[in-house]
Amino acid sequence: MKSENPLVFVLSDSVGETAELVIKAGLSQFTNGNYDIHRVPYVEDKSIIDETLELVKEKKALIAFTLVNPELRSYMNRRAVELHVEVIDIMGPMMDLMERKFKNEPRLEPGLVYKLDKDYFKRIEAIEFAVRYDDGRDPRGVARADIVLIGVSRTSKTPLSQYLAHQRLKVANIPVVPEVDPPEELYRIDKSKCIGLRISREKLIDIRKERLKALGLGDHATYATLQRIDEELTYFDQIIDKIGCEVIDVSNKAVEETANIIMQMCKSN
Repeated sequence: MKSENPLVFVLSDSVGETAELVIKAGLSQFTNGNYDIHRVPYVEDKSIIDETLELVKEKKALIAFTLVNPELRSYMNRRAVELHVEVIDIMGPMMDLMERKFKNEPRLEPGLVYKLDKDYFKRIEAIEFAVRYDDGRDPRGVARADIVLIGVSRTSKTPLSQYLAHQRLKVANIPVVPEVDPPEELYRIDKSKCIGLRISREKLIDIRKERLKALGLGDHATYATLQRIDEELTYFDQIIDKIGCEVIDVSNKAVEETANIIMQMCKSN
């Protein structure tokens, strides 16, 4: 007669993902994937523990748990002994050892690993967003962005977008070129999301000449002429006036400094 699949209850004061992964790793050594796991997440009181233990005893199942609250953990272990139910305390022994070793008390905050993972994936999503909507490649990014940077060429729009993406902010950037109309989306979004990057003509000339040299080109190209730069800066001012957004002068600022100003602006909005 074929035996029933092993049944394991996973109880946690967070989502229970850590406990489930550990149990699956163990079960893989004894089964071919034929098992049932029942997750009991966000346990905050003793009544849930009692109900779950009674069910485990009735079904002759296994139970594993991750409880960072020492009171709930102690109660879980005590009640399991009283009910003659074997339990797998995944976090308890490890936290007790670490507390002794580090001579420091744990935070006792459930779900920290899960929160850190969410934070990591949010950062990756923001970085991918910055790449996808860099340099006005897709105007749809304007409406989806947390921040939209506007500026002429060589005002550090791309490195700023990447820096802010590491702070989990979705950034699109729009280049200002007199021959090209800005996307209409720029005028429809909340102006508090838009930030203009202003730069002095002298600084811009120096930067562009250095850029041309780095490319092996002469520094007399139209890209770096005073006439062209004045034309672009005038057009930039017209666009910014039409939007009515905040402007940061980046002439003598490092990327990190400008990024910090932008992040402070985001917090105040």
